[in-house]
Parts: sequence; structure tokens; C-alpha cells
Amino acid sequence: MIVVPPDHETFAWRCGVPECERALHESTEFCTVHYRDWSRLRKEGGDGATLAEFLRTAQPLKPRLWATTAPPCLICVDVPAWGNSPLCFLHKNRWRTYRRETRQRDGTEQAFHVWVAEQPRLPHFGQCQVVACPEVAVHLLGLCRRHYLVYRKDEQPGGARVPNNWGRMLTEWKKATPTVSYEDEAEFRRWCQATSSFYRSDGKLTLMGLHPLVKAEIKWAMFRHTQVPGEQLGTTWALPQIQRLAEECRRHRANSLADLDLGPNTSGRPLRFQSVAKAMLQYLRLIYFTREDSKDAGFIETEHFGVRFPHRMSHWDLTGVSQRWLRDLLWDSMADRLLTDPPRSGATLDQNRRAFVELSAFLDARAPGRGHDPRVLDKSLAIDFASDQRHRAEHRLKSLGLQRRGRGDRRTGQPSTVTPIMMSHVLGGCRRILRDALHAGVTDQIGLDRGFIVSIPSYRPPLRRRSPFPDDLARALADPGNLGQMEDRDPTDRGLRDAWEALVLTGRRANEVVQVRYDCIARLGGLPLFWHDQTKVGNFDQAIRIPERLYERIERRQATTRARFIQRYGRPPTAPESKAIALFPSNVRNRDLIKGVSYGWFHETFQAWLATLDLGHGVPHQARHTLATNLLKNGADLVHVKRYLGQISKEMAEHYVHLAHNDPKLEDALNALWVAGPGSAEPGIVLYASEPMTREEAEALSLDLTRKSTPAEGGFCTFQPVVDGGSCPWNLNCHNCDKFVMSGADLVYWHRKREQWRMLAERAPDSATADYLHQVFEPTARAIDGLEKALAAVGLLEDALALDLRRPQDYFGRVWSTAFRAQELARHEGQDVIDTGAEHNTETEEEEIP
Repeated sequence: MIVVPPDHETFAWRCGVPECERALHESTEFCTVHYRDWSRLRKEGGDGATLAEFLRTAQPLKPRLWATTAPPCLICVDVPAWGNSPLCFLHKNRWRTYRRETRQRDGTEQAFHVWVAEQPRLPHFGQCQVVACPEVAVHLLGLCRRHYLVYRKDEQPGGARVPNNWGRMLTEWKKATPTVSYEDEAEFRRWCQATSSFYRSDGKLTLMGLHPLVKAEIKWAMFRHTQVPGEQLGTTWALPQIQRLAEECRRHRANSLADLDLGPNTSGRPLRFQSVAKAMLQYLRLIYFTREDSKDAGFIETEHFGVRFPHRMSHWDLTGVSQRWLRDLLWDSMADRLLTDPPRSGATLDQNRRAFVELSAFLDARAPGRGHDPRVLDKSLAIDFASDQRHRAEHRLKSLGLQRRGRGDRRTGQPSTVTPIMMSHVLGGCRRILRDALHAGVTDQIGLDRGFIVSIPSYRPPLRRRSPFPDDLARALADPGNLGQMEDRDPTDRGLRDAWEALVLTGRRANEVVQVRYDCIARLGGLPLFWHDQTKVGNFDQAIRIPERLYERIERRQATTRARFIQRYGRPPTAPESKAIALFPSNVRNRDLIKGVSYGWFHETFQAWLATLDLGHGVPHQARHTLATNLLKNGADLVHVKRYLGQISKEMAEHYVHLAHNDPKLEDALNALWVAGPGSAEPGIVLYASEPMTREEAEALSLDLTRKSTPAEGGFCTFQPVVDGGSCPWNLNCHNCDKFVMSGADLVYWHRKREQWRMLAERAPDSATADYLHQVFEPTARAIDGLEKALAAVGLLEDALALDLRRPQDYFGRVWSTAFRAQELARHEGQDVIDTGAEHNTETEEEEIP
């Protein structure tokens, strides 16, 4: 018998209403009656129904008699009372007989106590004869009250009978000893063995009648479950489910939990206690099998290597690889990866396992001896395997060994369809693991031909990049009316629209938004920030600046989540709880509000909403591509895009940019709009024949002038000796040279120059100096005005203002073209002051350095 305290941290079982003594309804926070009342109140009152008000008005309940252990009889304290009576079975009947004989229909309290004082105490009937029952017997049959009633309901198997007047034999006829007679005692004993115990809803769990090993397994698993952090517990282990599991083991006379059949029942769905049994077996495998044992048994446990992937079991079944030598190579590869460089998720291990399952199925069908002897495999067989995979991927044929996955990652028994991506994973996984084994010398030990290994090719499927949202679809996805329809598809108000708007305005990955925590926004220096985890690239607690309207929307969502927390717990979340609970909590098995809504739910609901708009196909991830393209188009370079989107490389950032470093036609047109520089006779004059210029003329002029110019700071140099590679006779004084021209791509640069000169003039010590500075910059100001007029004439002024940067080569060409010899740099290593050939005063130089 295991007695669990009502408020146990892991296995708490008492109703959440104060002073209510009834047990929890499975997977809820209240007993059956209070859970029904609370559900009705929420349905009628909506958001106005608070848990605190419900808890204040709810009336506590006493436990049902059937669900608890009966108190002892007032007369014979070793025998439990019967039902609502304070007397045991025999004394209750004798009191009823006494009242009938004395014609005291109701009986007074005084008469009852007088009668009780005169009654003799009955002997103890011992333990209930039902093997699984821990209760005390209340009847001469040797059964407790529950099993006595069940025995009569089952039509008394075995025909157990007690003599008439057996009560008087025990109390008045001292010389007579009542005994139980049986029509078939063996049948009665079989009934006692097979009859189950009852979960009494009082925190008592009985393991009586189980095999000793099963008892130890259940107790160890329950203890091990208490050591798991709350956010990783997963499915709640309700005590009734554990009791049903114990009854299942007793019914099948199991020697171990591993003897149970935990497959789906006739309805196709697993029973509720089966999830508990699988979790217990998961704990037990870690102590029943060592790492080496698991290799022989055909599976691998990631927890043997100290690794546990989120939302995944530790168990990886490798029995789908039928060839032992091939399975050992796979196990060794997975073990080495778990030891040296554990992957971020289990996807890498899944891909390797699936690759070898497919190779194993091919060898089983095509190789001599079904591939169990690696020495008979040759180069031609590897080529046949690659050809077979290509053929299946091209014609979308079924896989040889892989099966489709259903809910809960269960195999459906139906073969998967081979796709180019699946083929890439299969060939890549086989090639990688076999080559690693080759380099380690393992293949030589087992006799695997080198030609078989090197003949498995790699394959990279065509890169498919998602495009940004087209303009019409983007406008539809941002339309307030359509967004209202999106909210209608979220009847439980889990935050579908809020998550979508955050996705659009921040460009985050979908999981980074839907799994964000409650305490995810803050102000720093008055700026609104959004805190999130970029788990894909290993960046945690990252903050980006967000618009004010998104900040306000998230604040409203926080208020909704906070109200849910108050509804559940009757108080607001504490600071540690605010960091743990989800901003968009799921409503599935999420009592603590820690688990966020799933990406699957978000994606499916988004697709259903998008289908109603009838604007073609789209996915949420396109919002990220759209933002990346707009960032680059409005002046950000790839470094900025990489940092803002949380990319791991500039190549990945390029994957998200779809207009190839801004619109090339726009940049060509801007570079083709040239005006004379500040050093010319007429600063700002447009350097083309007609006005306005067409785009075709701009493109043609751009090609012509590009061949006769070279980039300079803030524009282009058109002096041909310099263009051809000669030195500048004016010592690179470009801004005062009549050969210097300005393009539309330089407008923002010159705006900044103008602001710098204005600031210098404002800081001048007197008016004369300020006037002089304005006079010096006046030709440049005229050139800027002329450039703006030229751009406005062809409708490109706004685009030029949005184009913040030109190509980096245009600015940093001098730096990249200046080289230093490595020997000269090494010779001066460690010197504080490098001698440039001039005479220095060392003390003065050191003073100037700070």
C-alpha cells in the first residue's frame, strides 16, 4: 500500500477548492462536482468569471463513502462500519431486529446508546480474501463491504455460504462455531485472485497481489518521476491511471511491465494508463540496460549520454536495420555524436536512422545473403542503391523501409513516398556514416569493400527559396477586416492574430513567436524591446526593437494570459512564474500554462484562414523573407539583415533576400542620373541631353558612363587618366574637381555632409566665421539641390532617399586596394610607436597617444 499526501508536489490528488476532501477528477484541478460547476460558470460568465470568486463561493464536499476507508464499528473496533451506519454489518442488522421486536421504529438516541453498551464485541474477520484488496473484512465470508457487494452482483461464484444465525453463533451460542461452506471453493479462490481492487480516491494506491518485480518497477518509476522538473513532466500521472496499470499487470499476471502489450486497443487508440506504462518503461530501460547492452538489444538511449531532446523520448529504436554489422555502425555513429557534439534536436539522429533503415531494406531485397555479410557487397551494389533512390524520387514511388508517421510519432504501417529531400537525407546519411567508419578503420575490420563506400554519392536537392508576399497578398494579410476573420478562427482566444502580427513586424521564426514567454517585452531607454530565444542558432535572451503598436498589442495579450492565470490560481503570477509561463498558452494538457501553442496549430489555422481569402498559396514564413527584402531595399546591408533576423551566416541572409541587393533597375537608374559636382563651373547641372529622361535612356547612359568612370567618395571620377589607372594630379581632391560627378545613389551621403557643415557653422565663434563656412559650402549645396531636382523630374527622389548605402566596394575601394607586407607588420610587432622616418620626441609622442 502506497499512501500519497493530498498536496504532493507530483502526485497531488485533492480537489483545489479549499477544505474539499474529494479527489481530483483526472487531469483537472477540481473534483468531478466542482469541475462541472466551474466549467458551467466559465461558460455562462465568460471572461468575467474569475477563479477567485468561484473558490470563494464554492462549498467544500465530504468524500463519498464508497471512495474512502470506513471508520471502525462503535462496538467491535476491529471491524469497519457498514455504509452510513456507525455499526458493522452484523450489529447493524441486530439493531434493526431489536427495533422491530421492540417496535421502536425510529429509536431514540438514549435507547441506541443503551443498546450499544449491552452488545458483545465480534471477533476480527481478518483481511479481505480478494488478493488485491488491502481492506479489513466485514463479513464472515472474509470480504470487505465493496467486494461483498461485488460478489453478490457476480452471482456468488463458487457458491460460498454462511449458516443461518451465524451472528447468534458468535454472540449468544458460544459453543457453536460458524463456518463458510462452498459449492466449489477453488472457483471462489479464483474469483478472489482475479477480482480487482478499487481506487478509493483517498490517495491510497495498492500494489497487493503483484509480482515482486512489478511492485519494485512501479515504485521506482514513481520515485524517478518525482525527480523530473515540472516543465518536463509531460502527461500528468493521475493515481487512478497508476492503479489501473497495476490492475492490468495483476490481470495478466505480468512478471514485469515489459510483459504488457501496450499497443492500441480495438478502437485504435491507446488506453489512458498505457502512456504512464510507456513512461515507466522509459525510466526502467536506463537502469536495466547499460550503453553496451542497448547496442546488443538494438536501440540507443540518449540519456545514457546525458542528452534529452525537448518533447522527445530518450529511446531510439534501431531494430529496423536488420543487418547487425550495419546497425552497429549506426549505433557507433549516433553514440559518437552524442558524446562529442550533441545536436540541437533529434532531427539529425532521425535522418541517420532513416537512411540506414532504407539501406538495410535495399540490401535485404537485393544483396546476396540479404546483406548480412558485408564482405560480399561491392561497388555495383552501391550504384544500384543510389539509382534506385533516384528512380523512386523522380517518380514519387514508395519507400522500401520507411513508414509514414502519424500522431505522436507513431508508425502508421504505410510506406513513405520518396521525395528529393528524402533521397538527399538517405544518401547523405549513408555516405557520411560509412565514410567516417572508413576513416576510423572499422570497415577494414568487418571486411566492407572500399568501393561500396565511396560509390554512394551525395545529392543536394534543388534549392527552393520562398518568395516574399506579393503586394496583393500582403495587403490582404494586413487588412483589418481579414484580420478580424482570423480572430474568428481562434474561438478560445489563444492569440492567433497577435502571434501573426508579431511575426510580420519582427520577422522572427514562427516558433520563436508562438513559444515566447509571458515576460517578453520591456523598455530600455524608452525604446520598446521584444525578448525571445533564437533556439535554431543557439541565441537566447535576444532583444530587438519593435514598433509601439506591437508593444501595446503584446501588453493586451499579457493581460489576457494574466487573467487566465488568475482564473486558475486565484492570484497573479510571481516574477519567476512570469518568466516561465507562455504568452500564448496552449489549452491542451497545460495546467501550469507553461506550454505554448504548437506551430502545427498556428500553421493549420493560418492556412484555413488564407484559403478563405482566395489569393493563392502562402505560408507564415514568407513574412520573414518579405521583411529581409524590405530591409535591404531601404538601405540595410547583408550584415544588418543577418544580425536583425538572427542568421548564422551572410550566405543564409542572402537566401532570404530576393531582389539581389535592392532592385537592380532602380540602382542603375539612380547611378545614371548624374549632375555636375561642386567643383564644376555650374554645380548641380544635369549631365544628360533631355529632361525628363526615360528609363531606357538612363540604362543606356549608365552603361556608357560606367565604362568611363571610377567610384570616388560621394560620387564618380570621370578623369580618364585616373579611370585608366593613373595617379590623380590633384591629389584626390575630388569634391573640388570639375571631373567629379554625383549620382542619385549618393544623395543621402550629401545630405549628411550638408548637416555636418551646418553644425560646424552653428558652432562658429562669430558670425563672420559662420558666413565664411556657408560660403565655402555654397557650391556643394547647389549641387545637392540640382541632384534633388533631377531625381524629382524622373520620379526617383523618394527611392534615392530610401537608398541609404551603395555597394561597400564603392566606399572602401581605397582600403581594399592598399596592401601591407606581412614581413613589415611582423617586424613592428609589439612596438608601441612605429617609426615613420620622422624625428620624434618620444615623451611628446606618448603624451599625444592618450
